[in-house]
Amino acid sequence: MAPIVDCPICGRKSEFSPANRWRPFCSERCKMIDLGVWATGGYAIGSETSTDDQADDSVDDGGA
Repeated sequence: MAPIVDCPICGRKSEFSPANRWRPFCSERCKMIDLGVWATGGYAIGSETSTDDQADDSVDDGGA
C-alpha cells in the first residue's frame, strides 16, 4: 500500500505512488503552482553571510 501524504501546496491527501503522476502533489494545478514559485525565485536557501560581508569582500583595494 502506497503512503498517503499531504500535497505541499493545498494540503489535500495524495497517494505517493507511481499511479499518481503528479506526486507529491495532488494535481497538475498544484504542480504548476509550485513550478511557478520556483521560476520566480520564491524559494530561496538562506545564507549565513550578510550582504554587508559580501560587499566588503568585493571591494577592490587597488592591488595593494
